[in-house]
Amino acid sequence: MKHYLFDSNAVLEEVKSCDNGLSQSEADARLEQNGKNKLAEGKKISMVQRFFMQLVNPMIIVLIIAALISLITTLIPVMTGKGHFDTTELAEFFIIIGVVLLNAVLGVVQEGRAEKAIEALKEMTASTCKVIRDGVIKHIKNEDLVVGDIVILEAGDSVPADCRLIESASLKAEEAALTGESVPSEKEVDTLTAEDGKDVPLGDRKNMVYMGSTIVYGRAKAVVVATGMQTEMGKIADVLAQTKEETTPLQKKLDKLSKILSFAVLGICVFILHSSSSWNATILLATAHLKSSLTALSSLCRWQLPQSQRALQPLSQSCFQWA
Repeated sequence: MKHYLFDSNAVLEEVKSCDNGLSQSEADARLEQNGKNKLAEGKKISMVQRFFMQLVNPMIIVLIIAALISLITTLIPVMTGKGHFDTTELAEFFIIIGVVLLNAVLGVVQEGRAEKAIEALKEMTASTCKVIRDGVIKHIKNEDLVVGDIVILEAGDSVPADCRLIESASLKAEEAALTGESVPSEKEVDTLTAEDGKDVPLGDRKNMVYMGSTIVYGRAKAVVVATGMQTEMGKIADVLAQTKEETTPLQKKLDKLSKILSFAVLGICVFILHSSSSWNATILLATAHLKSSLTALSSLCRWQLPQSQRALQPLSQSCFQWA
């Protein structure tokens, strides 16, 4: 139903509401049936996926290859009977793998903390609105709003959902997020008319206010006709969610530099191995280009981990000195 083409009484009848608003029981039933009035969040990445994403890096891959080469060169003499098994010879493998795993774990922990902080901020800044339920004005969270609620709007309020005006007094709304117009739009209650079967552009719907806009002047009473992803803002969010995420120019340059350095190090390692057949020199060179990462790791272990976890600091420092 195009609510802006019908008078307010017809809209109230269509959403099964009245001037006194919904009853609390009816509002609760609609909330349970239709869900909360909020935009859908993107699919969250699991902890396992985050962990492996930390390992998908050219430099980290080079480091893992160096660790495997170190392990192979240690085990081959033992398997062929030309040497004896010595745990000290496995130190390079365990140190490299330990540093890689610790770096990945720290990355996952930091990302998790950042997400929790953002969620906490969202809870602290949760918006509220004034609605009429059971004939009484109440303050509720925007996310608890349902279709059919009667909303009271005043200057400075954010519009919590798509609403059809039923009363208005010199109302003006800023709708730049939807229409791109910097000048506030004047609103009225009168029913609109579409010419020649054409739809009325969103910016010309004077008897509607939309989620994401702000009341800058006047006051009004309106009935909610759409919530959550059914709003105009929700439709925009749905389109954005379907677009492929692209990396920033800085990320592209850093990835390119990382690949260049990794291939350069691999090339030098192959040259050294071919000319001198020195596995130890090759492994050390392969890990030397990660020295700056180990420095950052040492700093994280010292300043960002709790006191009970600082036992990991000597390991990262020894790895830094070894590299």
